Amino acid sequence: MSFLNSTPSRQRFAMVALAVAAAGATLSACAPLMVGGAAVTALVAVDRRTSGAQLDDQGIELRASNRIKDEIGDARARFSVSSYNRRVLLTGEASNEAVKTQITQIVSGVENVREVINELGVTASPSFKERASDTLITGRVKASLVDAKDLAASAFKVVTERGTVYLMGRVTQREADRATDIARNTSSVARVVRVLEIISEQELANIGAARQPAPVNDAK
Repeated sequence: MSFLNSTPSRQRFAMVALAVAAAGATLSACAPLMVGGAAVTALVAVDRRTSGAQLDDQGIELRASNRIKDEIGDARARFSVSSYNRRVLLTGEASNEAVKTQITQIVSGVENVREVINELGVTASPSFKERASDTLITGRVKASLVDAKDLAASAFKVVTERGTVYLMGRVTQREADRATDIARNTSSVARVVRVLEIISEQELANIGAARQPAPVNDAK
């Protein structure tokens, strides 16, 4: 049975399982995750980004990460690059403000990037315990979004760094407020930062209408 057709409880389990698994392995931006034999790349069908934007985001994350490693190296920064609809969120730590600024400049020069939100801290890297806690927080928030009957969990990308939850996605104001409330009330969350693209209810309806299957003509 595919992830999309599973029950809410199984979806919730899958969300948590994926988050916990991420703590022990670094996944390629281009490699599909597998849940019960079904590729999570099937979620492309319900993503509110265009297919072109989704491909651009994967490319942005890969190219930006490689360029930062080449120009900065691992000794001066621990970073994570998250792109949603060509808006890039940078989380992690930089050794000083000059390195933080340099990373912004590097990512801004990557093809297709339209905005960079630099949330890198100038501080020491978190402990393994802190990183594991962030992974669990992400899993809890994602699971709660799945459980919420009035939200489309697939519309949100969740990133956690040092107890701060970053919400990314293309959502309406109502969805943004609801997801923020869910994240704020999740165990161990210190604060919530919204990196959201707000769309109107009409824009949301248009997205849904555009993805409806074309009517079948049975005329012979």
